[in-house]
Amino acid sequence: MIQLKQKSSTLAIVIHEIYGINQHIQSFCEFISEQENDVICPELLEKESAFDYSQEKLAYHHFIENIGFERSAEKIKAILSKYRLEYKRIVIIGFSVGATVAWICSEDERVDGVIGFYGSRIRNYLEVTPMCPTMLFFPEEEPSFQVDEVIAALERKHIDIQKYSGKHGFSDPYSSNFNKESAQKTRDRIIDFLDVWKG
Repeated sequence: MIQLKQKSSTLAIVIHEIYGINQHIQSFCEFISEQENDVICPELLEKESAFDYSQEKLAYHHFIENIGFERSAEKIKAILSKYRLEYKRIVIIGFSVGATVAWICSEDERVDGVIGFYGSRIRNYLEVTPMCPTMLFFPEEEPSFQVDEVIAALERKHIDIQKYSGKHGFSDPYSSNFNKESAQKTRDRIIDFLDVWKG
C-alpha cells in the first residue's frame, strides 16, 4: 500500500491496474500528492511484487480469477468506511481494471468524485449510475471493444467523457503505448477537477 500524507482535506484513493503497484502507479500517486492531496493506493493483488508488462496475460488472469471487480470494490468501500469522517472529500482515481472498480464505487454516496482511465470493463457495468462528479478518459483505440459504442451508452448518464489519441495505457510513461500529449491533457484535467475544492 502507498500512503502519502499532506494534511489535506481531500483524500485520493488510487486504484492500480492488473499489474499492481508498479513504477507508473507510484509516480502517479506522487503527482497527486504534489497537488496537495492525501493519497492512498491499496495493493489489491495480494502478492508481494507487481507483474511486469511482459506478463500481461498472467496478470489479467490473476486479477479475473483470484481478485475480481466486486471484491476489489468491497476493499475500496472498506477504505471509505475507515476514512470518510477524516476528510471533507474523497476522490477515487482508477486505471484500467481500477477504473472499472472506481466506476462501481461511483454509486456510493461517500464518494465525492471519480476519475477513470481506460476502464474497458465499464461496458459490463452500464447499469451503474454515478452519484458524484465522474470523469472518464478513453483511448481512440481499444482492441477488445468499440470505444464509441460504450461512450454513447455512458453519455446518457451526464458524465464527463473524453477520448484521447493513443491506445490503452496512453497515460503511462513506462508503457510502449505512452502518448505524451494525451497524458499531459489528462493530468491537466485532473488538476482542474481537484482544484474545484480548493480555496
